[in-house]
Amino acid sequence: MQDTDEDDAQEAFEAAFGVAVGRLGPRVLDGLSALEQAFRRLHPPAFPALRTYLSPVLEALDGAIGPFESLLTPPALEAFHADLLESARLTRGALAGLVEQSGGEQGREQGAAGALQAMHQHAQAQAQLYALRTVLPPVSAYFAEPFARDNLASLEAMPSDQGEDSNRLGLFRSGEVGARGGFDLYVPESYPLDGGEKWPLVVALHGGAGHGADFIWTWLREARSRRFLLLAPTSLGSTWSLNAPATDGAALAQAVEWVSQSWRVDRDRVLLTGLSDGATMTLLVGAAEAARYTHLAPVSGVLHPMNFAIGNLERVRGRPIFLVHGALDWMFPVALARDAARVLGEAGAQLTFREIEDLSHTYPREVNAEIMEWIG
Repeated sequence: MQDTDEDDAQEAFEAAFGVAVGRLGPRVLDGLSALEQAFRRLHPPAFPALRTYLSPVLEALDGAIGPFESLLTPPALEAFHADLLESARLTRGALAGLVEQSGGEQGREQGAAGALQAMHQHAQAQAQLYALRTVLPPVSAYFAEPFARDNLASLEAMPSDQGEDSNRLGLFRSGEVGARGGFDLYVPESYPLDGGEKWPLVVALHGGAGHGADFIWTWLREARSRRFLLLAPTSLGSTWSLNAPATDGAALAQAVEWVSQSWRVDRDRVLLTGLSDGATMTLLVGAAEAARYTHLAPVSGVLHPMNFAIGNLERVRGRPIFLVHGALDWMFPVALARDAARVLGEAGAQLTFREIEDLSHTYPREVNAEIMEWIG
């Protein structure tokens, strides 16, 4: 009888834990998705509307965190509990930061700093949550594009890849957490370790004051779904060496070469892309002499005068360039992008220019798929 009572108690215990997970998990995913939409629409006049949009999401997440935090956890699920709770806390911090920012009379510089902190927490929350994708299908679906959600199992390693070489799949970091320089790398779990086709490589450069560990999440869903290698370097300084592009450019080239020697990279599809200062750096090093990038996709950057001084304009002839800019960009007015498009076109680049009507100085996640389809 005692054994029966203990079994019943254990079942009730696990059932309560499952209910709490079922309540918190969707709220975390809702929060992450809402933040992604908010970051896409970060434009000072839109802050009041963003506060209205995010406040109920924050309230719902708050209501789910408390019960989960205080819940007794089965020993076998302690790591799971810790990962989900930390992701929830980070998501909450990002939501709260944007809600408070969008409700105040802050200056543009102060508001940008608050947005950067929220973006950092958003990235950290995803990093914490990603490990749970194999046990929570909705988490796996969050890290997949819609077309890939019907067969999530295909996004994971095949049984033949589960040997010693399986440590060559997933997320990697060179250097210490938070350090400048180095890079973060994502090799999709579906990458075939036993040989086969070569995969495209996307090199994604963060904006000023950013970090590769954060910016990699801007592209990870697409890399996982569309099967390409993803490299997110971190600048040596607080931003890229725009006035001396060879400084960071040499480190970028070394990282690309290391990845190309360690995995099978399609040398005909090596994309260099970036946001803001990362976009400016994309043109500076992407068109440099001996650069091995085949496609360039700068987003919300400028055509730096150094391009003229180092002869890049002579080297863009025939080069595929996908230039993206927002009509509402308050940091780099769209007129600068239009001028850049004109100059690049006159220099003979194979130019695609996408001016997005409702985009401010933020990253338009929706262009990732279009860029990858453009590469082919």
